[in-house]
Amino acid sequence: MPDQDLRWLDELNPAQREAVTHGEGPLLIIAGAGTGKTRTLAYRVAHLISRGVPPDRILLLTFTRRAAEEMLSRAGAVVGKLGPVRERAWGGTFHSVANRLLRTYAGAVGLSPEFTVLDQADAENLIGLVRHDLGLASRDKRFPRRATCLGIYSRVVNGSEELPDVLARYFPWVAPWEEELRTLFRRYVERKQKLNVLDFDDLLLYWREMLAVPDLARRLSGLFDHILVDEYQDTNRVQAAILRGMRTGNSNVTAVGDDAQSIYSFRAATVRNILDFPRDFPGTRIVTLEENYRSTMPILATANALIAQAHERYTKNLWSRRPGGAKPLLVTCPDEGSQDAYVVERVLALYEEGIPLRRQAVLFRAAHHSASLEVELARRGIPFHKYGGLRFLETAHVKDALAFLRVVENPRDELAWFRVLGLFDGVGPATVSRALAHVAEGGYDPRAIATSPGPPAAREELARLGRLLSELGEGLPVAAQVERVRRFYEPYVERLYDYPQARIRDLESLEQIASGYRSRRSFLAELQLDPPSSTSDLAGPPHKDDDWLVLSTIHSAKGCEWDAVYVIHAADGFLPSDLAAGSPEELEEELRLTYVALTRAKDHLVVTWPVRYHYRRRELAGAHGYAQPSRFFTEEVRGTMDRVVAEGVRPSAEGAPREERTGYVDLATRIRARWDRA
Repeated sequence: MPDQDLRWLDELNPAQREAVTHGEGPLLIIAGAGTGKTRTLAYRVAHLISRGVPPDRILLLTFTRRAAEEMLSRAGAVVGKLGPVRERAWGGTFHSVANRLLRTYAGAVGLSPEFTVLDQADAENLIGLVRHDLGLASRDKRFPRRATCLGIYSRVVNGSEELPDVLARYFPWVAPWEEELRTLFRRYVERKQKLNVLDFDDLLLYWREMLAVPDLARRLSGLFDHILVDEYQDTNRVQAAILRGMRTGNSNVTAVGDDAQSIYSFRAATVRNILDFPRDFPGTRIVTLEENYRSTMPILATANALIAQAHERYTKNLWSRRPGGAKPLLVTCPDEGSQDAYVVERVLALYEEGIPLRRQAVLFRAAHHSASLEVELARRGIPFHKYGGLRFLETAHVKDALAFLRVVENPRDELAWFRVLGLFDGVGPATVSRALAHVAEGGYDPRAIATSPGPPAAREELARLGRLLSELGEGLPVAAQVERVRRFYEPYVERLYDYPQARIRDLESLEQIASGYRSRRSFLAELQLDPPSSTSDLAGPPHKDDDWLVLSTIHSAKGCEWDAVYVIHAADGFLPSDLAAGSPEELEEELRLTYVALTRAKDHLVVTWPVRYHYRRRELAGAHGYAQPSRFFTEEVRGTMDRVVAEGVRPSAEGAPREERTGYVDLATRIRARWDRA
C-alpha cells in the first residue's frame, strides 16, 4: 500500500503510532487511563490488514461483545475499501470464541456439537440439585448455599488453584466441608457431562485442555496469524494459559492493558498476567501510552502521586495538554449526614454552572455506602441511577429486617409473616399458615406468635420473636426499633448469608436512615410499601430533560468518565475496605481501585471522608465510631489537593432518610479427574 494511503496514522500520537505499526513478535501496550487504548487497538487491526494480513487470520479478544464490535468497526472504517473487517475477523469475548471453537472441534474432544451452555442461574440450580441429591441441603447442617458452592467451584477453575487453598484464603468458614465439596464438584461435573451441558467456566476450561494436547494446539494456533487481547490486566490464569497455548505456531500477540487498573481479583483475575507478560512471551516490546485525553493536569497529578505507592508496576506518568483546572478537593466531613449534604450541594452548584447531572457521578467502594445519600437525594427530588451491586432497599437481608417492622405495623401482612417465619428451622408453608391462623384468633395481636404451635426446633425462636414484637410495639423511636431487629436478626444473617459482616453493616445503615423519621409508618411508607424497581424510582420521575445523577461502585465505573466525580467514604475501613486488607496483594488492589476512581474525572474531582460513622460492630461498642482518612492519601498525595472542612450541617430529620475428526482426546476424564484426591 502506498505511503499516502497511510495518512490516517498521522491521527496518532508518537507512542500510539509506535504500538500500531509494530511488526512481528509479542507486543505489550501499557495504556494508562484515558490514553486512547481503544483507538490504538483498532488502528493496529487496521494496520495489520493494510499490510496484507487477511481479516479472518486475526483474532481480537475483548471482555464484551460491544467492545469487539466497536474496535472492528473502527478498523473497518479506516480500511473499508479492503473489504469487510467486522464480518470476517474473529472478534469477541474469550467465552464466545471458546464456544465457537468447541463446537468446531467437538468430535475431537468427546463433546457433542449440540451441547448447551448454562447461564449463572442454571448452573446454580444444577449444583443445587446435586447438592440435594447428596443430602447436603439440610439447613441444620449449615452447608454452603448453592451460590456459594458455585462461587468456590468457579474460583478453583478460573484461578487454577487447589480447593484447600481457595477455601483457606477466600472461604475459610467453609473449610470444614472440603471433602463434601470435592464430592459435590465431581458429581456436578459428571452431571453436566451426562446432560451434555457446559457452564461458563467449562468453556474456558475445555479450551485450555484442548491446547494441552500438542496436535490440537498446533491446529488451533495455526488458525490465526495475529492475536490481540484487550484489558489483559483483567484476565485470569486460565485465560493466560489459553493465550500461551494459542501462540505455539508464532509469537504474534498484542496485549493491551494497564496494571494500575487491575481490580477484579474477586473474579479470579490476576495482575500477575500483565506483569509477567514479557516472561511468558520472550522478546516482548513494551510501549507505554501516557498522554491522557480525559483529565486536567491537576487531577492527573493527584492520580500519579497515588499510584506511585504501588510496589510493583509498569512506571508511567500520565500527562495532559489540558494544564488548567482546579486542584482536586479532599473534604473532611463531620459525619455521614454532612457528607451527603456537601455532595448534594456541590452537585447542584455544578449543575447551575451548566454541568448536567448525568455528567456527574458519585463513586464508592461498596454498594451499601450510598444508602444514606440515596435517601437524601430522594428527599430533595434529585433523580439518580445506581450501578453496581444490589440496590440497598432490594437486598434480601434489608427486606428481611423491614419485614419485622411490617408485621408490627400491620399484623395482617401475610407476605411479611412468611418472610419472617421462613427464617426459622423447620418452618415451612404449612407451619406459617397455622401460625397466621393463630395470630388471627388472637385478634391479630402480633405478640400471639409466641404461643403459636410450631415444630419443636422453632418453638424457642417463636417465643423470642414474640418478645421482640412486644418491644417493637412499645413506642420506641424508629431507629431503636431497627436496632432491636438488628440484634435479633444478626444470628440469622450469619447462618443464612455469605459475607455476613457486610450485610450487618447494611442494617446499621438502615438504622441510621431510620433516625430521620418520626414514625414507623412514615418510614415504611417511603421504603417498603411501594418497593422501587430501581433506586432511581425513589427519587421520583425524571426531569423533562431526562437528566439524572450517576451513583456507582468503583468497579462498575471502570471504563467510564464524567465531568465531575465525587469519591465518598475515602476512609480506612471503607477505602481500602477492611474486608479486603488481609494481605499486601489485597491492599495493592485496593490502591489500584482508588486510582481507577480518581481517573474517571475530567474536570472536577472531589474526595470526601466522614470523621464520624454511625455503626455498631460489637454489643458493647458505642453507636458511633471515628475514622481516619484513607491511608492511600499520603502527605504527598494530599499536597496535590486542596483541603476543605465541610460544615456540620445535617439533613432535616423527617426527610433523611465443527471440522473433521483426525484424532480423539478424552477431555471428559481429564476434567473429572481434577476432583479426585491424589
